[in-house]
Amino acid sequence: MPTATISFDKFNQMQDDACHERIRAARARLGKKAVLLCHHYQRADVYQYADLTGDSLKLSRLASQTDAEFIVFCGVHFMAEVADIMSKPYQIAVLPDLAAGCSMADMANLAKVERCWRELNEVLNADEQVTPVTYINSAADLKAFCGERGGIVCTSSNAGKIAQWAFARREKILFFPDQHLGRWTGAQMGIPLDEMMVWDPDLEYGGLTPDQIRKAKLLLWKGHCSVHQMFQPAHILKFRNQYPDGLVISHPECSYEVCRQSDHVGSTEYIVKTIKEAAPNTRWLVGTELNLVNRLAEEVKSEGKIVQFMAPTVCMCSTMQRIDPQHLAWTLENLADGKIVNQIKVPEHEAGLAKLALERMLAVS
Repeated sequence: MPTATISFDKFNQMQDDACHERIRAARARLGKKAVLLCHHYQRADVYQYADLTGDSLKLSRLASQTDAEFIVFCGVHFMAEVADIMSKPYQIAVLPDLAAGCSMADMANLAKVERCWRELNEVLNADEQVTPVTYINSAADLKAFCGERGGIVCTSSNAGKIAQWAFARREKILFFPDQHLGRWTGAQMGIPLDEMMVWDPDLEYGGLTPDQIRKAKLLLWKGHCSVHQMFQPAHILKFRNQYPDGLVISHPECSYEVCRQSDHVGSTEYIVKTIKEAAPNTRWLVGTELNLVNRLAEEVKSEGKIVQFMAPTVCMCSTMQRIDPQHLAWTLENLADGKIVNQIKVPEHEAGLAKLALERMLAVS
């Protein structure tokens, strides 16, 4: 019989060493009942406990292939939602800290996207002319919105293929919530910048004229990642002046100008793979989250590779950082005692439509 929920208060002021002991003890009690997922951006003192590591979609797919009852996702809210949507009926997705959100995902909500769709329908026939495409870094209800309207989900690694699929069906794309990934994807397809318009959800008709809406092939939601927004072309210029033989690699959530001046552009998985497979004694400037960059730098140091963070200031995913040893110990102890805490459960109807959009993506990519 489940015991009462253990209050987080007793963990809040607990020293890290004590938390680590309790994490190890709780994991031993849980055994294979729980699988612990850690995103690439997760802080090191939590990442060390991962059973599975990777980007958000990869982790959800891997977790769904296990027999674990509990999927403990050390990431952010939308990631745990995807894990819930893709997992087996008996599997339970848990987020150690419910405050671990994503500022980019929060820049597009269902009310604003529905208003955008209504306004598009006033200018043109959106239902027949526009494919809604949401980045996986979005809430489940936006994935469901796309599922219901013939739309689809994309990741940073498959956005090009997804855009091709979308354009084969309708002449325009509404891309949310990250304008930078959308713009870079469009540019790689040869779409002129003046046919990629930014839709500001806080302005009527996105701040665009009817002619601009009709001309646009790609409508880019005014959203961004606060981490990748920090990187600037000036950081690349300084690096190239100091190290002419150095290489620059960036995530496509960076600005178009940063991506254009980089030698390589790709997802977190692509960045890790490219640097690990690079020749020894190479030097890299990396435009993505700090925890990943630091971890990667340590992993390739023995090969003489130097990996450095692009921005001069410390910049990490602050919301994911909220999952600390205290929250992880509290979560695992409760689960070991038979008490489920912080379960992420997407409503059935919404989950079905969101899964439809995700399955379209998997079929395409």
